[in-house]
Amino acid sequence: MRKTIWWLGLALFLTLGGAGTAQEAKPDPALVERAHRLLREVPLIDGHNDLPWELRQRVSNHLDKLDLTQDTGHFEKPMHTDIPRLRQGGLGAQFWSVYVPADLAGPKAVGTVFEQIDVVHRLAERYPDVFEIATTADDVVRIHKAGRIASLIGMEGGHSIDNSLGVLRQLYAAGARYMTITHSKNNDWADSGTDAPLHGGLTPFGEEVIREMNRLGMLVDLSHTAPDTMKDALAVSEAPVIFSHSSTRALDAHPRNVPDEILRKLPEDGGVVMVTFVPSFVSEEVRAWNAAEDAEEARLKALHPDSPDAVKSGLDAWKKAHPTPRATLAQVADHIEHVRQVAGIEHVGIGSDFDGITSTPVGLDGVEDYPDLLAELLRRGWTDDEVRKLTGENVLRVMREVEKVAARLRKERPASDALIQELDGAKVAPAAAGMR
Repeated sequence: MRKTIWWLGLALFLTLGGAGTAQEAKPDPALVERAHRLLREVPLIDGHNDLPWELRQRVSNHLDKLDLTQDTGHFEKPMHTDIPRLRQGGLGAQFWSVYVPADLAGPKAVGTVFEQIDVVHRLAERYPDVFEIATTADDVVRIHKAGRIASLIGMEGGHSIDNSLGVLRQLYAAGARYMTITHSKNNDWADSGTDAPLHGGLTPFGEEVIREMNRLGMLVDLSHTAPDTMKDALAVSEAPVIFSHSSTRALDAHPRNVPDEILRKLPEDGGVVMVTFVPSFVSEEVRAWNAAEDAEEARLKALHPDSPDAVKSGLDAWKKAHPTPRATLAQVADHIEHVRQVAGIEHVGIGSDFDGITSTPVGLDGVEDYPDLLAELLRRGWTDDEVRKLTGENVLRVMREVEKVAARLRKERPASDALIQELDGAKVAPAAAGMR
């Protein structure tokens, strides 16, 4: 019955043309100013921004060809991040994503992730009055107090280590402080949330990766992972985990979002869900529209297998009849409040995914708009202390606990020399196991 009602609702939604005219009321200026004051007191730590990959795509990492001191939002193809808007938004610390596509494998993935880490270091060198590399919680606090933006490095996708704990350690040495266990596809030792289950969560080698991350002091990031991978990682990890850019599945059924079952486990783990701004993860209407668009495209391809032009014109006509809905700032606030309700105020943060998304929620156009989101929460009755926890204190607590666990584990055991073919055996093809 619920499924029937959902499909009837989707049909009505598409018939009425979606929510393409979504509007956000302007925030109360007094609440925006209150938000700015709080951001001067506690660093706003954003869990995920894809600026490094955007620079690779636009200028092949030639940083002199894209001036971040100008407003990039007015480019022909707008960006979400630049220095003036970072200042306007009051950002205190950023985990810059050093993303590598899931279909890039082996040594090429390793080389690419090191190149992306190099970009983050060069950004700090190029704009030293704005950015400074941070590797610890104390670094974040110190850099924020100095009026600069702490630049942390987050690896997006465990395939980047090419099944090598040695590579993992060298990435940590280069500054990486979290690793997203999977990206959009399974890797050889963990299941992704957007791929067909292969391992049932983590393999034995996957569990060893988590243990070595704990020993190093690298945050375990469970965004993109399947629920079984989440459960396995929570069971194995001796330190709190994070979700660097995810929202809640109770409000939006996208498989990239976090189920309530996992949210309820966070208090015993101590981890944090950093709520993202990705429209299809924030708005059930957007997610449903995207699913309907995919279904229509598949239908047209089956109907016109030898005519891409017919498929394109048919899809264009469908989109004209069914305007794209928009997610909203208020819906992002709803997800933040849901994490708070289910997991508790100690377990929620912000992970925008700016410059990793092609569209943004209404009211969250770029990095300048964080204060507007905080103003909305203040309007809903959040206290100053609760906003401080959301923006930075929760993540700083997790970072300090991860550092504390690492200090203990380094005294208790040496670096792991385990190989994937030893722990996972016949599951791994020789090439994947490094036997080239």
